[in-house]
Amino acid sequence: MKKTLLLLLIFMGFIARAQEFKYQVLFEGIGDNREFTQPYAYPQTIMGSRGAFEVGVVIDNHQLRGGLSHLLEFGSDLDAQKPKLTLYYQFQDEDKEFAFGAFPRRDKIDFPLAMLTDTLQYYRPNIEGLYGKIRWDWGHQNGFVDWVGRQTETQREQFMAGFSGEIFHKNLFLQNYLLMFHNAHTLHNNPPLHIQDYMGFALQAGIRTPENVAVHGDLKMGMLTSQYRERNVTDGYETATSFFAEANMRYKNLGVKSVMSLGAGHKFAYGDPYYRAKNYSRTDLIWYFINHEKIKGKFNLSMHFVDWDTLDQQQQLSVIYVFGN
Repeated sequence: MKKTLLLLLIFMGFIARAQEFKYQVLFEGIGDNREFTQPYAYPQTIMGSRGAFEVGVVIDNHQLRGGLSHLLEFGSDLDAQKPKLTLYYQFQDEDKEFAFGAFPRRDKIDFPLAMLTDTLQYYRPNIEGLYGKIRWDWGHQNGFVDWVGRQTETQREQFMAGFSGEIFHKNLFLQNYLLMFHNAHTLHNNPPLHIQDYMGFALQAGIRTPENVAVHGDLKMGMLTSQYRERNVTDGYETATSFFAEANMRYKNLGVKSVMSLGAGHKFAYGDPYYRAKNYSRTDLIWYFINHEKIKGKFNLSMHFVDWDTLDQQQQLSVIYVFGN
């Protein structure tokens, strides 16, 4: 912690000499009650609040930013979760964006929960690696590398990489997602561990409602494919493919979201474990109870249907307050 604070003081000293100063402060309230059924998922309640800040300097389209992010889980000690250092360089203009360092995951990475669960946002809010995005008149594409762990005597080498994007014409669109996770063994591999590789992609075509209608939303469908290999254990890659569809609708402060995966169970390293079921459907009833420019509040009542014989439920509460320049 002392080294982190010293690094931030040096960084802020550099910023003080700059002509254009930037800052951002975030508060996030988290409430997540999961009444789940094993073996796919287990019941738990996650309650807490996150505080984060960033300060930085802008020179033309180049930014340097640093800060801290900390999650306080209710009922735990202050140091139960370690503060996360935010420190990164970013370039951004109208057509492209690039970031390198430890930077917030929010508003950059948006994958289906089948591939990256929302729990990741609670406990690993930063990407530690690099990110790039290209925009054009009829779409965009982005990619990232997230370095999870360097190989040591006790730590397995782990990293994640992915691409996602969209092309569209009027109200029609095509979305793509590609994700891989590599889980190697420790330095001396003692006790022996097997290298694991997780890969998968999703491709969905859909249609959106016009922006000027009272009830707006979208409908998309396609396929979700996953591949898993544990070297010297599985006979090559285990491949699964399912029908993958999603529908969204919102009217004023109320919304409905429904997702389904039918035909096969999937293995993703950080995916929602429910998608390991052969047939899975989730429907969310959503209340957007705060719609201020800088403050967003949302409550979800989620119903999980697993293989048509199990019904679980979940309640999620989220309040996000962001201010800065």
